[in-house]
Amino acid sequence: MKLKGKIIVILSYMRFDGLASTNLTIAKYLSNENAVYYVDHPYTWRDYFFSDKANSSFKCRKPFFSWFSKKVLMLEKLRLIIPSPVLPINWLPEGPVYRFFLKLNEKMIVRKIRAVLEKDGVTNYIFINSWNFHYPNIGRYLKADLYVYHCVDPLITPYDKKHGETSEKILVTESDVVICTSRALEREKKLLNRHTFFIPNAADLVLYYQKNRGKIVKHPAVNTIPYPRVGYIGAVERRLDFDLLYKVATKNSDMQFVFVGPVSHDVVPKWFFGQPNVHVIPAIRYEEVPACIASFDICIIPFKKDEVSDTIFPLKLFEYLGMGKPVVSTDFNLDLQEFTGNVVRFAACDIGFSDQLKQALINPQKGLEKRLHIAAQNTWQQRVSQFGDLVCECLDDKKMSI
Repeated sequence: MKLKGKIIVILSYMRFDGLASTNLTIAKYLSNENAVYYVDHPYTWRDYFFSDKANSSFKCRKPFFSWFSKKVLMLEKLRLIIPSPVLPINWLPEGPVYRFFLKLNEKMIVRKIRAVLEKDGVTNYIFINSWNFHYPNIGRYLKADLYVYHCVDPLITPYDKKHGETSEKILVTESDVVICTSRALEREKKLLNRHTFFIPNAADLVLYYQKNRGKIVKHPAVNTIPYPRVGYIGAVERRLDFDLLYKVATKNSDMQFVFVGPVSHDVVPKWFFGQPNVHVIPAIRYEEVPACIASFDICIIPFKKDEVSDTIFPLKLFEYLGMGKPVVSTDFNLDLQEFTGNVVRFAACDIGFSDQLKQALINPQKGLEKRLHIAAQNTWQQRVSQFGDLVCECLDDKKMSI
């Protein structure tokens, strides 16, 4: 990787102790050869007052909430900056009043970042907004040597879209470079910023599998479920095609469909929890993911096809392949075929999905080495190297143009 010995400030939408994310993973890899400050997504005062004060997430942050704190919290090699709580303003309608209070919040975040950097004697650095479209002006206020927007997903939820659609346009337009995780996002953002590039997601489970092959113990929460097991790991929410899943689950009563992850109860239909061969397991720690995937016979990505699905490049794709599992997916994003070398079974409808499941179950071990080979070509080390090389080239180009 060309990007070495630099100072990088990353403002992320993903909190450092939340679910595994592209944002945090890239930050950790960059910190191996650079000094990386990871700015945690701020608590609002509402979060502060209504949080469980005994919760470990709150307790570890509380000492850093002070307006005068210039300390960082260390996570491996990452220097974590915990902003002071900000005003809860997302309830406001889009317009001048919202933008006024947003500016106040952003100034508070910038003040904390500058205080930490000044204490450490930092004057030159790269700033990366890692999909935190809620704070679109911070890069402009900081005046870093290079301003990068890392767009990892489309805006989907009403909460994010309410102000995010306007804010993300500001981010994309004002950034020196935009890096997207899907070709559809790249095409979309390129309309606003010609310096837009595509670097997809990746996963490292293939490294774990190769090191522990034949020794992986299956997950106890899954191991009590009868075979054959068709598994999914990730959020159970609006991206899933529940109509397709209902038809597939009822048609294949001999198969057990296992969903592991947090559930958005407001969008999941009632039948999902009453279907005899559908099993829902709460979210697990990331360290448990390999054992969980190892407990499945087949892994699935049953995303629905809609106006945003072709912008999604799911992390779980290479996690599944990295554990050597057959994968059946809806054809929600045809760009995925470019990176999977014909080892993933894609289906356009419930009938095709059922057929692909049945075919994969005939011999789940068939194609194992090919799947591992594809996963080995798509590790985070390789992806972050691409990311770093691009950032380094853009930094050099900007210096030459000044």
